[in-house]
Amino acid sequence: MALKIMILGANGFIGSALTGAILRERDWEVYGIDLSDNKLGDLPKDNRFHFVEGDITINKEWVEYHVKKCDVVVPLVAIANPAQYVTHPLRVFELDFEANVEVVRHCVKYGKRLIFPSTSELYGMSPDPVLDEETSPLVYGPINKQRWIYAASKQLLDRVIYAYGVRDSLDYTLFRPFNFIGPNLDNIEEPKEGSSRVFTQFLSNVLYRRPIKLVDGGNQKRSFTYIDDAIECLLTILENKDGRATRRIFNIGNPDNCVSIRDLAERTIRIAQEFPALRDAAKGTEIIEVSAGEYYGKYYQDIQVRVPAIEAAKRDLGWRPRTDMDTAIRRTIDFYVQLGSFNSLNASASGL
Repeated sequence: MALKIMILGANGFIGSALTGAILRERDWEVYGIDLSDNKLGDLPKDNRFHFVEGDITINKEWVEYHVKKCDVVVPLVAIANPAQYVTHPLRVFELDFEANVEVVRHCVKYGKRLIFPSTSELYGMSPDPVLDEETSPLVYGPINKQRWIYAASKQLLDRVIYAYGVRDSLDYTLFRPFNFIGPNLDNIEEPKEGSSRVFTQFLSNVLYRRPIKLVDGGNQKRSFTYIDDAIECLLTILENKDGRATRRIFNIGNPDNCVSIRDLAERTIRIAQEFPALRDAAKGTEIIEVSAGEYYGKYYQDIQVRVPAIEAAKRDLGWRPRTDMDTAIRRTIDFYVQLGSFNSLNASASGL
C-alpha cells in the first residue's frame, strides 16, 4: 500500500525538494500545506499531490484531519534564521515550539509516524570537534543572548518527542540538518542584509553588487550539505525499512564540506565568475569584515565550528553524502541563473 505523507511547509526549501522527489521517485501520496506554492510551480501535475494554501496556526482543523488521514507526518514549518532569533524571539518560540508541539500531540493521539526536523543549532557551543547525536553535550549561552531561543525550543521539542516515544511508543525519527544548500534555497532577489541564510545572502550580494560582509572575520566553520544528498537520506527515513529509523536521531550533513564562512564567500565569488550573467558582478564583489554586534545586535552569540558525525546514517540507513562543496555551489548558482533573475536585474541595472 502506498504511503500517505503529510508535509507541513511543503513550499519551503526542504519541503519543496522532498515533495518533488517523492512524486518523481516513489508512488506515495503527498498532502501539503503552506502559505504559498511558488516553489512548487514546476512540479508536474500529479493527482498524488494534494496542496492547500494555509497557515498551520490558523487551519488547525485541516491539520488534525490530515494527521488522522495520513501515515507519516513531516512538520517543516519553522523560523530558521539567526537574525530572527535575535529580533523576534517570541515569534520563533510561538511557531517553532508551540505550533509544532500540537502537531506532535496529534501524532501521538492518532498513532502516526513522525519525521521531525531537529537542527544542528541544537548542539549550540558544544566543545566536541565532531557532533554526535547521542553523546554530544548541548551548550548554550546566557539568557540575555536571545539567539539561543531557537535551539532551546528545538531541544525541548526533541525531549518531548523522545518522552512520547518512551511513554506512548510514538514512532518518530528526529533528523538534524547541517546547512543544506541548493536550488530554491531562498528568493535571492528579496533577502535583506542579515535576514537570510548565509549562502543566499552572499549570492544576493554578488547579484546586487554589494560587499559581502563577514561577521567577526568569517572564521566560523559550517558543514554545507547539498539538498539532493539530504533528500536521499530523508526518503530512506520515510521508507523506514525494517524499522531502522524508528525512535532514532540522525545528523544529515557532509563533514567533508566543512569550510569557513570566509572560504564560502571566496568560493561563491570565484564560481559565480564561471557564469557569463554574473562574471562582471562577481569580479567586482568586495569582501569586508564587520562585528557580530554591528551585524546582528547585542543579543547574538556565535558557534565557531559545526561538524556532524554521520556514522549512524551510514551504518543504519546506508546513506552517505556525495556532493562536494564546489559542485554544490555551482549547481545552486546555475539554478538561479537558469531562473533568469540575474539577466533581468543586470539589464535593469544597466538601464536597458
